[in-house]
Amino acid sequence: MLRQLEVLQQHGDVTTVGYGAAPAGVMRHIEVPENAASLPQTPAGVVKLALRLHNSVELTAPGEKAVLDEVVASGPYDLVVANDARALPLAFAASGTAPVLADMHEWAAEERATVFVWRVLVGPYMQHLCEKYLPRTTAVTSVSEGLAGLYTERYGVATEVVRNAADFRDATPSPVDPDLIRLVHSGTADAERNIVELIEAVGRLGERFSLDLYLLEVPGGHLDVIKKLAAESPRVTVHDPVPPDTLPSVLNQYDLGVFLYPLKTLSHLYHLPNKFFDFVQARLGLVFSPAPEIDTHVGQYGLGIITSDTTADALVDALHDITADDVTGFKQAANRSARALSSEPDRAVQHALVARLLAAG
Repeated sequence: MLRQLEVLQQHGDVTTVGYGAAPAGVMRHIEVPENAASLPQTPAGVVKLALRLHNSVELTAPGEKAVLDEVVASGPYDLVVANDARALPLAFAASGTAPVLADMHEWAAEERATVFVWRVLVGPYMQHLCEKYLPRTTAVTSVSEGLAGLYTERYGVATEVVRNAADFRDATPSPVDPDLIRLVHSGTADAERNIVELIEAVGRLGERFSLDLYLLEVPGGHLDVIKKLAAESPRVTVHDPVPPDTLPSVLNQYDLGVFLYPLKTLSHLYHLPNKFFDFVQARLGLVFSPAPEIDTHVGQYGLGIITSDTTADALVDALHDITADDVTGFKQAANRSARALSSEPDRAVQHALVARLLAAG
Protein backbone atom coordinates (compact mmCIF):
# COMPACT_ATOMS: atom_id res chain seq x y z
CA MET A 1 0.00 0.00 0.00
CA LEU A 2 2.86 2.40 0.71
CA ARG A 3 4.25 1.81 -2.77
CA GLN A 4 0.78 2.49 -4.17
CA LEU A 5 0.64 5.75 -2.24
CA GLU A 6 3.98 6.80 -3.67
CA VAL A 7 2.56 6.31 -7.16
CA LEU A 8 -0.65 8.20 -6.37
CA GLN A 9 1.28 11.12 -4.88
CA GLN A 10 2.98 11.67 -8.23
CA HIS A 11 -0.42 12.26 -9.83
CA GLY A 12 -2.05 14.58 -7.29
CA ASP A 13 -2.88 15.40 -3.67
CA VAL A 14 -3.75 12.27 -1.71
CA THR A 15 -6.22 11.82 1.13
CA THR A 16 -5.83 8.56 3.05
CA VAL A 17 -8.33 6.81 5.29
CA GLY A 18 -7.06 4.16 7.66
CA TYR A 19 -5.76 3.13 11.04
CA GLY A 20 -2.69 4.73 12.59
CA ALA A 21 -0.77 7.89 11.82
CA ALA A 22 -0.70 9.60 8.45
CA PRO A 23 1.60 8.04 5.84
CA ALA A 24 4.44 10.25 4.67
CA GLY A 25 3.61 12.79 1.98
CA VAL A 26 -0.18 12.69 2.00
CA MET A 27 -2.19 15.92 1.92
CA ARG A 28 -4.81 14.75 4.41
CA HIS A 29 -5.24 11.70 6.63
CA ILE A 30 -8.54 10.61 8.14
CA GLU A 31 -7.69 8.25 10.97
CA VAL A 32 -9.97 5.38 11.86
CA PRO A 33 -10.06 4.97 15.67
CA GLU A 34 -7.86 2.08 16.74
CA ASN A 35 -10.64 0.25 18.57
CA ALA A 36 -13.21 0.71 15.78
CA ALA A 37 -13.51 -2.55 13.83
CA SER A 38 -13.56 -2.52 10.03
CA LEU A 39 -16.28 -5.19 10.00
CA PRO A 40 -19.79 -5.01 11.58
CA GLN A 41 -18.77 -6.85 14.73
CA THR A 42 -21.56 -5.36 16.83
CA PRO A 43 -24.40 -7.55 18.16
CA ALA A 44 -26.80 -6.12 15.57
CA GLY A 45 -24.21 -6.46 12.85
CA VAL A 46 -23.51 -10.11 13.65
CA VAL A 47 -27.25 -10.88 13.54
CA LYS A 48 -27.56 -9.20 10.15
CA LEU A 49 -24.55 -11.11 8.84
CA ALA A 50 -26.05 -14.37 10.06
CA LEU A 51 -29.38 -13.54 8.36
CA ARG A 52 -27.58 -12.50 5.16
CA LEU A 53 -29.02 -8.96 5.38
CA HIS A 54 -25.97 -7.69 3.60
CA ASN A 55 -27.31 -4.48 2.11
CA SER A 56 -28.44 -3.29 5.53
CA VAL A 57 -25.10 -4.03 7.14
CA GLU A 58 -23.05 -1.91 4.75
CA LEU A 59 -21.45 1.18 6.32
CA THR A 60 -22.46 0.03 9.82
CA ALA A 61 -19.05 -1.24 10.97
CA PRO A 62 -17.70 0.94 13.80
CA GLY A 63 -14.72 1.98 11.69
CA GLU A 64 -16.91 2.98 8.75
CA LYS A 65 -19.36 4.93 10.90
CA ALA A 66 -16.53 6.78 12.66
CA VAL A 67 -15.15 8.31 9.46
CA LEU A 68 -18.01 8.27 6.92
CA ASP A 69 -19.08 11.91 7.28
CA GLU A 70 -15.53 13.26 7.20
CA VAL A 71 -14.56 11.12 4.22
CA VAL A 72 -17.54 12.31 2.19
CA ALA A 73 -17.15 15.95 3.27
CA SER A 74 -13.46 15.97 2.32
CA GLY A 75 -14.36 15.41 -1.33
CA PRO A 76 -14.96 15.81 -4.16
CA TYR A 77 -12.25 13.45 -5.36
CA ASP A 78 -10.87 12.79 -8.81
CA LEU A 79 -10.11 9.12 -8.08
CA VAL A 80 -11.00 6.82 -5.18
CA VAL A 81 -8.98 3.69 -4.42
CA ALA A 82 -10.56 0.92 -2.33
CA ASN A 83 -8.10 -1.47 -0.74
CA ASP A 84 -9.91 -4.80 -0.53
CA ALA A 85 -13.62 -5.61 -0.62
CA ARG A 86 -14.52 -4.26 2.81
CA ALA A 87 -13.54 -0.76 1.68
CA LEU A 88 -15.87 -0.74 -1.33
CA PRO A 89 -19.02 0.70 0.34
CA LEU A 90 -17.09 3.62 1.80
CA ALA A 91 -15.25 4.19 -1.48
CA PHE A 92 -18.51 4.43 -3.43
CA ALA A 93 -20.13 6.59 -0.76
CA ALA A 94 -17.28 9.08 -1.23
CA SER A 95 -16.71 8.82 -4.97
CA GLY A 96 -19.59 10.81 -6.44
CA THR A 97 -18.85 10.76 -10.17
CA ALA A 98 -15.15 9.93 -9.72
CA PRO A 99 -13.76 6.60 -10.95
CA VAL A 100 -13.18 3.88 -8.35
CA LEU A 101 -10.18 1.57 -8.46
CA ALA A 102 -10.63 -1.66 -6.47
CA ASP A 103 -7.29 -3.07 -5.33
CA MET A 104 -8.14 -6.68 -4.48
CA HIS A 105 -5.05 -8.17 -2.87
CA GLU A 106 -6.53 -11.55 -1.96
CA TRP A 107 -9.52 -13.59 -3.09
CA ALA A 108 -11.92 -11.60 -0.93
CA ALA A 109 -14.54 -14.28 -0.28
CA GLU A 110 -11.91 -16.61 1.22
CA GLU A 111 -9.55 -14.11 2.88
CA ARG A 112 -9.69 -15.96 6.21
CA ALA A 113 -11.76 -18.95 5.21
CA THR A 114 -9.79 -21.31 7.46
CA VAL A 115 -11.47 -19.60 10.46
CA PHE A 116 -14.97 -21.04 10.91
CA VAL A 117 -16.71 -17.88 12.15
CA TRP A 118 -15.16 -15.81 9.38
CA ARG A 119 -16.09 -18.39 6.76
CA VAL A 120 -19.73 -18.58 7.89
CA LEU A 121 -20.42 -14.90 8.65
CA VAL A 122 -17.92 -12.71 6.84
CA GLY A 123 -17.15 -14.69 3.69
CA PRO A 124 -20.69 -14.36 2.29
CA TYR A 125 -20.59 -10.62 3.03
CA MET A 126 -17.34 -10.25 1.09
CA GLN A 127 -18.96 -12.18 -1.76
CA HIS A 128 -21.92 -9.77 -1.66
CA LEU A 129 -19.65 -6.74 -1.79
CA CYS A 130 -17.77 -8.10 -4.79
CA GLU A 131 -20.96 -9.00 -6.66
CA LYS A 132 -22.53 -5.61 -5.97
CA TYR A 133 -19.61 -3.22 -6.39
CA LEU A 134 -16.90 -4.71 -8.62
CA PRO A 135 -19.02 -4.46 -11.80
CA ARG A 136 -19.45 -0.75 -10.99
CA THR A 137 -15.75 -0.03 -10.57
CA THR A 138 -13.71 1.60 -13.31
CA ALA A 139 -10.71 -0.70 -12.76
CA VAL A 140 -9.68 -3.69 -10.65
CA THR A 141 -6.24 -5.00 -9.75
CA SER A 142 -5.00 -8.10 -7.95
CA VAL A 143 -1.64 -9.56 -7.03
CA SER A 144 -1.30 -12.56 -9.34
CA GLU A 145 -2.41 -13.79 -12.75
CA GLY A 146 -4.49 -16.54 -11.16
CA LEU A 147 -6.40 -14.21 -8.86
CA ALA A 148 -6.86 -11.63 -11.62
CA GLY A 149 -8.32 -14.36 -13.81
CA LEU A 150 -10.71 -15.41 -11.07
CA TYR A 151 -12.00 -11.85 -10.58
CA THR A 152 -12.53 -11.54 -14.32
CA GLU A 153 -14.27 -14.92 -14.55
CA ARG A 154 -16.49 -14.62 -11.47
CA TYR A 155 -17.45 -10.93 -11.65
CA GLY A 156 -16.99 -10.02 -15.32
CA VAL A 157 -14.42 -7.28 -14.61
CA ALA A 158 -11.14 -6.83 -16.46
CA THR A 159 -8.47 -7.19 -13.77
CA GLU A 160 -4.86 -6.06 -14.07
CA VAL A 161 -1.97 -7.57 -12.13
CA VAL A 162 0.01 -5.47 -9.64
CA ARG A 163 2.26 -7.83 -7.71
CA ASN A 164 3.24 -7.31 -4.09
CA ALA A 165 6.89 -7.08 -5.14
CA ALA A 166 9.66 -5.54 -3.06
CA ASP A 167 11.70 -2.58 -4.27
CA PHE A 168 14.83 -3.39 -6.25
CA ARG A 169 17.96 -3.77 -4.10
CA ASP A 170 21.46 -3.32 -5.48
CA ALA A 171 22.97 -6.41 -3.88
CA THR A 172 25.09 -9.43 -4.72
CA PRO A 173 24.66 -13.05 -3.65
CA SER A 174 26.64 -14.06 -0.59
CA PRO A 175 29.12 -16.94 -1.02
CA VAL A 176 27.98 -20.48 -0.28
CA ASP A 177 29.85 -22.56 2.29
CA PRO A 178 29.82 -26.15 0.96
CA ASP A 179 29.91 -27.42 4.53
CA LEU A 180 26.86 -25.42 5.73
CA ILE A 181 23.86 -24.48 3.62
CA ARG A 182 21.91 -21.83 5.48
CA LEU A 183 18.12 -21.97 5.16
CA VAL A 184 15.93 -19.05 6.19
CA HIS A 185 12.21 -18.35 6.56
CA SER A 186 10.54 -15.03 7.39
CA GLY A 187 6.91 -14.22 8.14
CA THR A 188 4.24 -14.78 10.75
CA ALA A 189 4.40 -17.55 13.35
CA ASP A 190 1.21 -19.03 11.95
CA ALA A 191 0.32 -22.69 12.27
CA GLU A 192 -0.68 -22.69 8.59
CA ARG A 193 2.87 -21.86 7.49
CA ASN A 194 4.26 -25.34 8.31
CA ILE A 195 7.20 -23.95 10.25
CA VAL A 196 7.23 -27.02 12.49
CA GLU A 197 7.82 -29.08 9.35
CA LEU A 198 10.80 -26.88 8.46
CA ILE A 199 12.35 -27.53 11.87
CA GLU A 200 11.72 -31.26 11.59
CA ALA A 201 13.29 -31.43 8.14
CA VAL A 202 16.45 -29.61 9.19
CA GLY A 203 16.82 -31.99 12.11
CA ARG A 204 16.75 -34.89 9.68
CA LEU A 205 19.01 -33.34 7.03
CA GLY A 206 22.10 -33.38 9.23
CA GLU A 207 24.99 -31.09 10.00
CA ARG A 208 25.18 -29.64 6.48
CA PHE A 209 22.05 -27.50 7.00
CA SER A 210 20.92 -24.79 9.41
CA LEU A 211 17.64 -22.88 9.68
CA ASP A 212 17.06 -19.30 10.82
CA LEU A 213 13.53 -18.03 11.44
CA TYR A 214 12.49 -14.36 11.51
CA LEU A 215 8.98 -14.54 12.92
CA LEU A 216 6.24 -12.10 13.79
CA GLU A 217 3.90 -13.20 16.56
CA VAL A 218 0.22 -13.07 15.60
CA PRO A 219 -3.03 -13.82 17.43
CA GLY A 220 -3.71 -17.52 17.23
CA GLY A 221 -0.11 -18.25 16.22
CA HIS A 222 2.19 -20.73 17.87
CA LEU A 223 5.47 -18.90 18.38
CA ASP A 224 5.99 -20.56 21.77
CA VAL A 225 5.75 -24.01 20.19
CA ILE A 226 8.23 -23.02 17.51
CA LYS A 227 10.69 -21.60 20.04
CA LYS A 228 10.48 -24.74 22.15
CA LEU A 229 11.21 -26.98 19.17
CA ALA A 230 14.00 -24.70 17.98
CA ALA A 231 15.64 -24.78 21.42
CA GLU A 232 15.99 -28.53 21.05
CA SER A 233 18.02 -28.16 17.83
CA PRO A 234 21.47 -26.54 17.78
CA ARG A 235 21.03 -25.70 14.10
CA VAL A 236 17.72 -23.80 14.36
CA THR A 237 17.59 -20.18 15.53
CA VAL A 238 14.52 -18.00 16.08
CA HIS A 239 15.05 -14.25 15.64
CA ASP A 240 12.84 -11.25 16.29
CA PRO A 241 11.16 -9.85 13.16
CA VAL A 242 12.90 -7.06 11.28
CA PRO A 243 11.29 -4.11 9.44
CA PRO A 244 10.25 -4.87 5.85
CA ASP A 245 12.59 -2.27 4.37
CA THR A 246 15.65 -3.89 5.97
CA LEU A 247 14.57 -7.52 5.59
CA PRO A 248 16.29 -8.27 2.24
CA SER A 249 19.60 -6.94 3.61
CA VAL A 250 19.31 -9.19 6.66
CA LEU A 251 18.34 -12.21 4.55
CA ASN A 252 21.27 -11.73 2.16
CA GLN A 253 23.62 -13.64 4.49
CA TYR A 254 21.65 -16.87 3.92
CA ASP A 255 21.47 -19.30 0.99
CA LEU A 256 17.94 -20.65 0.47
CA GLY A 257 14.58 -19.12 1.39
CA VAL A 258 12.13 -21.90 2.29
CA PHE A 259 8.33 -21.87 2.45
CA LEU A 260 5.91 -24.79 2.71
CA TYR A 261 2.35 -23.49 2.32
CA PRO A 262 -0.72 -25.77 2.35
CA LEU A 263 -3.25 -24.67 -0.27
CA LYS A 264 -6.54 -24.49 1.63
CA THR A 265 -8.25 -21.59 -0.18
CA LEU A 266 -8.22 -19.96 -3.61
CA SER A 267 -6.02 -17.20 -2.18
CA HIS A 268 -3.56 -19.86 -1.10
CA LEU A 269 -3.72 -21.62 -4.46
CA TYR A 270 -2.83 -18.52 -6.46
CA HIS A 271 -0.58 -16.88 -3.91
CA LEU A 272 2.53 -14.94 -4.90
CA PRO A 273 3.59 -13.71 -1.46
CA ASN A 274 5.83 -10.84 -0.50
CA LYS A 275 8.38 -13.28 0.92
CA PHE A 276 8.93 -14.65 -2.59
CA PHE A 277 10.05 -11.18 -3.71
CA ASP A 278 11.97 -10.53 -0.49
CA PHE A 279 13.97 -13.71 -1.06
CA VAL A 280 14.77 -12.66 -4.64
CA GLN A 281 15.93 -9.18 -3.58
CA ALA A 282 18.07 -10.87 -0.90
CA ARG A 283 19.63 -12.90 -3.76
CA LEU A 284 18.61 -16.25 -2.26
CA GLY A 285 17.71 -19.47 -3.95
CA LEU A 286 14.11 -20.54 -3.37
CA VAL A 287 12.65 -23.78 -2.05
CA PHE A 288 8.84 -23.52 -2.17
CA SER A 289 5.97 -25.98 -2.06
CA PRO A 290 3.94 -26.24 -5.26
CA ALA A 291 1.41 -23.61 -6.36
CA PRO A 292 0.67 -22.45 -9.92
CA GLU A 293 2.11 -18.93 -9.66
CA ILE A 294 5.15 -20.08 -7.69
CA ASP A 295 5.82 -22.96 -10.09
CA THR A 296 5.70 -20.60 -13.07
CA HIS A 297 8.04 -17.98 -11.61
CA VAL A 298 10.57 -20.42 -10.18
CA GLY A 299 10.67 -22.32 -13.46
CA GLN A 300 10.81 -19.24 -15.69
CA TYR A 301 13.72 -17.65 -13.83
CA GLY A 302 15.51 -20.81 -12.61
CA LEU A 303 15.28 -19.66 -9.01
CA GLY A 304 15.32 -22.94 -7.14
CA ILE A 305 13.33 -26.05 -6.26
CA ILE A 306 9.63 -26.88 -6.01
CA THR A 307 9.01 -29.60 -3.42
CA SER A 308 6.54 -32.40 -4.07
CA ASP A 309 4.24 -31.26 -1.24
CA THR A 310 4.21 -29.33 2.05
CA THR A 311 5.60 -32.03 4.36
CA ALA A 312 8.94 -32.38 6.10
CA ASP A 313 9.49 -35.52 4.02
CA ALA A 314 9.18 -33.51 0.82
CA LEU A 315 11.66 -30.89 2.02
CA VAL A 316 14.17 -33.55 3.04
CA ASP A 317 13.84 -35.21 -0.36
CA ALA A 318 14.28 -31.89 -2.16
CA LEU A 319 17.43 -30.88 -0.28
CA HIS A 320 19.14 -34.18 0.53
CA ASP A 321 21.38 -34.25 -2.55
CA ILE A 322 21.67 -30.52 -3.23
CA THR A 323 25.21 -29.24 -3.78
CA ALA A 324 26.88 -25.92 -3.09
CA ASP A 325 27.11 -25.40 -6.87
CA ASP A 326 23.35 -25.89 -7.16
CA VAL A 327 22.74 -23.28 -4.49
CA THR A 328 25.19 -20.85 -6.07
CA GLY A 329 23.40 -21.23 -9.40
CA PHE A 330 20.02 -20.47 -7.82
CA LYS A 331 21.40 -17.39 -6.09
CA GLN A 332 22.93 -16.14 -9.34
CA ALA A 333 19.57 -16.65 -11.04
CA ALA A 334 17.94 -14.50 -8.35
CA ASN A 335 20.57 -11.84 -9.00
CA ARG A 336 19.85 -11.87 -12.76
CA SER A 337 16.09 -11.61 -12.26
CA ALA A 338 16.05 -9.16 -9.33
CA ARG A 339 15.01 -6.14 -11.41
CA ALA A 340 12.28 -7.99 -13.34
CA LEU A 341 10.94 -9.34 -10.03
CA SER A 342 11.09 -5.97 -8.25
CA SER A 343 8.37 -3.36 -7.81
CA GLU A 344 9.57 -1.40 -10.84
CA PRO A 345 7.35 -3.16 -13.43
CA ASP A 346 4.38 -2.95 -11.07
CA ARG A 347 4.88 0.76 -10.47
CA ALA A 348 4.83 1.24 -14.24
CA VAL A 349 1.49 -0.61 -14.43
CA GLN A 350 0.10 1.52 -11.61
CA HIS A 351 1.28 4.81 -13.15
CA ALA A 352 -0.32 3.95 -16.48
CA LEU A 353 -3.55 2.85 -14.78
CA VAL A 354 -3.86 5.94 -12.58
CA ALA A 355 -3.10 8.28 -15.50
CA ARG A 356 -5.76 6.54 -17.59
CA LEU A 357 -8.37 6.73 -14.83
CA LEU A 358 -7.72 10.40 -14.14
CA ALA A 359 -7.89 11.25 -17.82
CA ALA A 360 -11.17 9.36 -18.18
CA GLY A 361 -12.59 10.93 -15.05
